[in-house]
Amino acid sequence: MIPLPSVDAAYMIAPHTGFIRINKFAATTYFEFMDAITKLQKQGMQKLILDLRDNGGGLVDQATDIADEFLDDNKMIVYTQGTKSGRMDYTCKKEGVFEKGKLVVLVNESTASASEILTGALQDWDRATIIGRRTFGKGLVQNQFNLSNGGALRLTIARYYTPLGRNIQKPYDKGREQYEDELINRFHDGEVIHGDTTKHSGPIFKTPGGHIVYGGGGITPDVFVPFDTTMQSRAITQLYIKGTLSDYVYNYYMQHKTTLQPFKTPAELYAMYKPGEADWQDLVAFAHKDSVNLSTVPLNIKADIMRRLPILLARQIWRNEGYFEVSNENDAVVKKALELIKD
Repeated sequence: MIPLPSVDAAYMIAPHTGFIRINKFAATTYFEFMDAITKLQKQGMQKLILDLRDNGGGLVDQATDIADEFLDDNKMIVYTQGTKSGRMDYTCKKEGVFEKGKLVVLVNESTASASEILTGALQDWDRATIIGRRTFGKGLVQNQFNLSNGGALRLTIARYYTPLGRNIQKPYDKGREQYEDELINRFHDGEVIHGDTTKHSGPIFKTPGGHIVYGGGGITPDVFVPFDTTMQSRAITQLYIKGTLSDYVYNYYMQHKTTLQPFKTPAELYAMYKPGEADWQDLVAFAHKDSVNLSTVPLNIKADIMRRLPILLARQIWRNEGYFEVSNENDAVVKKALELIKD
């Protein structure tokens, strides 16, 4: 059996500041999270950056259990309500391990479902600063009914609401097609690049601390950070779709183990390993064999690709933990989180 952990990385990203990334909410997520936060607290963590970007959700009880570790007293975490089903409240049940320290949560347009439940609760109670881009907007409660022919029917019976009563689910009122295209439209309309602070059409809510938050589907962050458009260059897209860059990094690692051996930590690799022009020409030749032409890419794209080499090498050597330690060094959302959390 191949383990598929929920916590990608947990390390001290700055003095007194921890970083935890959760990629999904599975059966073991809460226990993985508790192991991670306990480890960081032993290392002196007083502040935390929780990364929920690209976390599509999963088991709701895992998200509510983690929320309980951040919120005090018997605060509400989320509630469900439907036209034919009564209201059900999920509240805190015990003292949390991190109720007082500064907390920042990172989100994007692929943060969904259980991740939005956790994010919404922390925002509604003024417990965390939310940074990134508006979340997906998936908040439906479904029951599964088994059929006599061996099939099953999933029926939506209620919706998830944040403590202030914000509906997490984005609306269906313009038809299923527009609902399914809504995320694509955010890119076409420029929302993920320019922000959506002037586009709020949903209801306005006020937190106990007096902050304005918005309903109408998804969780709008407190601090917006635009989508990195360099990720959309044709050269980079081809490198990833064809697996060319991953193949090159694996081959490079196998051929340069002796050179890379002195680097004992991801931080050392980031600080001391600098790919040069010879490495670039080697990659250009390697990519050419895969019908990917890098010889004419602009200098900014070349620089971006070269910045990715140490990141992918860190994953090769230290797996996901190393990958995020190095990639976070140039991550605009993480940089903004570090700026805000140190104040």
